[in-house]
Amino acid sequence: MSTTPVHAPVSGCAVALGDVPDPVFSQGMVGYGAAVDPPREVVDAVAPVSGRILKLMPHAYIIMTSENVGVLVHLGLDTVGLGGVGFTALAAEGDTVTAGQPVITYDVPSVVSAGLNPIVPVVVMDEREPGNVTVGDAVANGTEITSGSLLFTATK
Repeated sequence: MSTTPVHAPVSGCAVALGDVPDPVFSQGMVGYGAAVDPPREVVDAVAPVSGRILKLMPHAYIIMTSENVGVLVHLGLDTVGLGGVGFTALAAEGDTVTAGQPVITYDVPSVVSAGLNPIVPVVVMDEREPGNVTVGDAVANGTEITSGSLLFTATK
């Protein structure tokens, strides 16, 4: 049994995953976790955990920890359709990163101007048991969270 603290990749208002307006995330189809509604400005999305960047797309990334916990950060909803506009990679697939290290610059205003929701779901990949994710106080209370603060803890 391992416990993995997962940190907020961006600052903003912490949101329970069930409140994300997308059933793929809100119903835990990808995995369980939490989300952050970011400020309407350009921000650096950072690594929520230390590990290796398993997958890096313009709008999302997966980091695999040394305990084989995969954490997905998805920048906005339906942002794959933007074809990379509004996102600048600061790391490369296969890189080893530490929690808090910038991975992608996220132009939140450009996503909003495209009519898309900029919320940032963060989930443990393939986690099928919601009880294995314990949200932090900011998520439980729906309050502001700063980038790098504890978002939730995953137990595997």
